[in-house]
Amino acid sequence: MSVTPGHIPHGAEALPDDRFLDREESWLRFNQRVLELAEDARLPLLERVRFLSIFATNLDEFFMVRVAGLTRRMATGLAVQSASGRQPREVLERTATVARELMLRHAACFRDDLCPSLAKEHIELLRWDQLAETEQERMRRFFRDRIYPVLTPLVVDSAHPFPYISGLSLNLAVIVRDPQTDATMFARVKVPPVLPRFLEASPDRFTPLEDVIAAHLGQLFVGMEVVEHHAFRVTRNQDLEIDEDISEGLLQALERELLRRRFGPVVRLEVEDSISEGVLDLLTEELSIDERQIFRLDGPLDLAGMAAIADLDRPELKYPPFVPSKEALPADADLFAAIRERDVLVHHPYDSFTTTVQRLIEDAADDPKVLAIKQTLYRTSGDSPIVDALVGAAAAGKQVVVVVELKARFDERANIAWARKLEKAGCHVVYGFVGLKTHCKLALVVRQEADGVLRRYCHIGTGNYHPKTARLYEDFGLLTADPHVGEDVSALFNHLTGYSRQNDYKRLLVAPQSLRPGLVRRIEREIEHAEAGRSARVRFKCNSVVDEVVIDALYRASRAGVPVDIWVRGICALRPGVPGLSENIRVRSVLGRFLEHSRVFAFENGGDPEVWLGSADLMHRNLDRRVEALVTVTDRGHRTDLLELLDRAMDDGTDAWWLEGDGTWIRRSAMTAEPLLDIQTHLVKSRRWRTVDG
Repeated sequence: MSVTPGHIPHGAEALPDDRFLDREESWLRFNQRVLELAEDARLPLLERVRFLSIFATNLDEFFMVRVAGLTRRMATGLAVQSASGRQPREVLERTATVARELMLRHAACFRDDLCPSLAKEHIELLRWDQLAETEQERMRRFFRDRIYPVLTPLVVDSAHPFPYISGLSLNLAVIVRDPQTDATMFARVKVPPVLPRFLEASPDRFTPLEDVIAAHLGQLFVGMEVVEHHAFRVTRNQDLEIDEDISEGLLQALERELLRRRFGPVVRLEVEDSISEGVLDLLTEELSIDERQIFRLDGPLDLAGMAAIADLDRPELKYPPFVPSKEALPADADLFAAIRERDVLVHHPYDSFTTTVQRLIEDAADDPKVLAIKQTLYRTSGDSPIVDALVGAAAAGKQVVVVVELKARFDERANIAWARKLEKAGCHVVYGFVGLKTHCKLALVVRQEADGVLRRYCHIGTGNYHPKTARLYEDFGLLTADPHVGEDVSALFNHLTGYSRQNDYKRLLVAPQSLRPGLVRRIEREIEHAEAGRSARVRFKCNSVVDEVVIDALYRASRAGVPVDIWVRGICALRPGVPGLSENIRVRSVLGRFLEHSRVFAFENGGDPEVWLGSADLMHRNLDRRVEALVTVTDRGHRTDLLELLDRAMDDGTDAWWLEGDGTWIRRSAMTAEPLLDIQTHLVKSRRWRTVDG
């Protein structure tokens, strides 16, 4: 690493210019870790298949949003040099190179590893010519009855222009020849997305849908000779661009923009490597793409569809069943009395979401003493009991305020539907701020107690109010009746629904006003503790670490001798372990059965630890363009357990990926022959791992 002087914050010694890893490549390395789970023979087979599918889905989103966004900024002249020092074109070229390597590795994992392993378990994925005659006959009947009626072949000639190819659609490029005139024509056949990606030819024997269509192309082009056919798939820009200053309502603007998504520019073309150069040249020209955007792969394409194989009813090939604990708030306990007595810290999915967070909203909706419920909704399920409870509360005459974030990426349509349902039920629905996403996870219940006193019960969480993902996402939530938290959350809701300019809170840090400065001040306080000879340490757990201001503060802390531990799931632009810069910083990543999603920020504070949890990641969008909230954890037992969990993840005996200063990630299990602790399995087995503050 060079030592060219960079920006000098607060009079500190200059930091090197190349101190940041590239954001886009770091994301790809995260998805590489997902792929390594698919490659891990120690995991249950169908779980490996699921990780293979997740890799494909993740990469689709990366191209639709990150690559598309960078391409758009370059086209408009708005792209600038990245914090890593790379020019926009360098970022795009490096991204394409790394993505190509990973896609080839992904295809090889499917072909050379998972398919043979599945076959040993009598689950077979076969191409058309590998099917038995009886299976082909069954597929012929299926084609006639279920596929043929929904197919629309589109030929390209002087009267028929090249058809629009929708994003993420799987297609067949077909060349047909007229035997009478010897003329050849190109035609496109779209593989219907309403049908299963892999068709069951016989029990536990599957074949790709496009293979069945390809075997029957003669029925689509009667009297013509099918010369060749090849599968291809297009990825388009699907990032939303909404002018929130226009006169139309945000909801209407979003609906209009969602319609435009289908017509975004192409950012990736996937083709099977058997494709002919002539057909590829035609696609390249008609789709207006260059060589860098073409990815030739050993088929089949679109392996996100392997999720259906992972869902097969073969429990012996999956993780053991797991029932979340209900001990945090026992069913026979009075919920409001339990929260009045002491704060309740819940850890999903190990603690039941249904009997804690969901129960708070449902009990509040049914309780005649509850006067008002206020709630933020960023993502929720299609049949959300949370929404149903809010609707019921409004019907019962309670004041219900719901802050709905319409712009939650890829959940916009669902949120529009629930916003309208809530409005029709009489809830006060607010869409947050122009220019800011409301990402904080807050619920506030106002209850009139027996003595006539109004008491506020709050939930501040790290995850969405989504009962389904709460069984798969790892998150924390704090249930509390602390009056200071109640005042803070009330003030924040007033800020969200009105024109309050509240910036000072007793137990909250709120973005975009106070969250980044609050974290940086606490990092600097750790430096002061270290310089004074007091105990100092910083421990963070989050999804992404990108913000340069916070990273630079962590570098200064490391230089001052403060140990810094970062537990990150995805992107990390910080370089750990660099002499003279970050030798006191360690970065670890844990991936597994559950999606690590919680955000925890801990400071040793001279022996009196301070711990915060909430919705914010260390990214520009979270700290500058979103309303986020962190709450300080005051219960001594809760703090102790959160710190112990952070330490366990960083322990050398825990299986995790370790980040090197050059941006490479090394899995701990590949570095030692000793058995390592799987932290998620440990938490499943222990279930109740917390202590209480005596």
